[in-house]
Amino acid sequence: MDLKAKKVAVIGVGKTGLATARFLAGREARIALTDAKPLSAWGEASAALENLQAELTVAPYGPEILTDADLVVPSPGIYPDNPILVEAVRRGIPVLSEIELAWRFLKTPLVAITGTNGKTTVTSLIGEILRGAGEKVFVGGNIGAPLIGYVDGPQGADWAVVEVSSFQLQWAQTFHPRIAVLLNVTTDHIDYHGSFHAYREIKEGIFARQNAGDLAILNADEETTASLCGRLTARTELFSTSGAVDHGMFLSGETLVHLLPAGGKEEYPLAMIHLPGRHNCENVMAAILAARACGCSPPAIVRAVDGFRGIAHRIEYAGEKNGVLFYDDSKGTNVGAVMRALESFSQPVVLLLGGRDKEGDFQTLAPLIRRGVKELVLFGEAREKINDLVGGVVKTTLAPTMKEAMEKAYSSASPGDVVLLSPGCASFDEFRDYKERGDRFQEWVRRPKR
Repeated sequence: MDLKAKKVAVIGVGKTGLATARFLAGREARIALTDAKPLSAWGEASAALENLQAELTVAPYGPEILTDADLVVPSPGIYPDNPILVEAVRRGIPVLSEIELAWRFLKTPLVAITGTNGKTTVTSLIGEILRGAGEKVFVGGNIGAPLIGYVDGPQGADWAVVEVSSFQLQWAQTFHPRIAVLLNVTTDHIDYHGSFHAYREIKEGIFARQNAGDLAILNADEETTASLCGRLTARTELFSTSGAVDHGMFLSGETLVHLLPAGGKEEYPLAMIHLPGRHNCENVMAAILAARACGCSPPAIVRAVDGFRGIAHRIEYAGEKNGVLFYDDSKGTNVGAVMRALESFSQPVVLLLGGRDKEGDFQTLAPLIRRGVKELVLFGEAREKINDLVGGVVKTTLAPTMKEAMEKAYSSASPGDVVLLSPGCASFDEFRDYKERGDRFQEWVRRPKR
């Protein structure tokens, strides 16, 4: 793909947009950059762009940026109904996600992980296993470093392991991972994709261009996901915590059993997993299947899994106050994630739920709330909506901000209870992102005991 002298419209000046601009500059493209924020609010991005050796223009945020454009690259999270993208499609100007653009220049074998929940955990764990096995690995994509930044360098890794969001798959055309993982598909980002059916189709698109020499890893416990086996060109392996599978990996008592593609089996001890919840057993199995396909040995896998303690803001222990335990699941931005978090605890839970709604189906939480939640504390923009759907299933309190919600949750909790921040919503009503929300929660927990 020759980008020299081509005009590329880049929408968004966040981490991905800046990495894309640097990549394009190195290929002598003409760059037109825009963002919904005014130029005065670009902050560090302005300084970074000043040092860019490229033909660069900053355009108003509107369809005018498309004049003479040969290509449009939107940052993740730019909605498909954005007027710029709608007009680009109408004019027939190609729209490519950053990860699709990166793929076209990638020389390193690719492992791609998608799904509603667990992507970051599985991506990170595969990276840890590969490093522990002595492989050079790039880990990034929708977490950490954009893939386009890796492609812009010497590409010295043996494997690239990337988390891929539905936002990135939305604008993929040739993206083709050697190993692709679909962990699960539950209601999320309906506000972005328009329907659950559309969301699922985009997630399943990660397998669309795989061939018989590739591997697709699927969740056997999701009927719709498992049914892909008969429709995919790639070789498939399944993982399950609920019963045996005829190809792949399953939980049997205290052992994870891997039925090898060439025959025979391997066994891994369940005790090597130190992350709570059945969903993390699923995550580990998916990571093992991918790592074995990359050539990692079972001893290297056991060592890495045994040493893995999870990722920040995903059911992360945040501390204790007067016998009350606090867990930060700020990364739980959809209803499916809340379900998995609640399933991880046997103690009574005071649940902090709320933020900016993503059209989540909160009613599906009712059985779990009834079974294990002592009190609901609802906060943020979505508090009234969530209250209408599940308020009253147990004692329910409303608070406008997360800080007030934390105070109310602590005052309601008793020694031995868990206060769980698993909001099921985006953070943008109060915070920059889920990380800032989780950091604030943990800062509050670290304050001196009262």
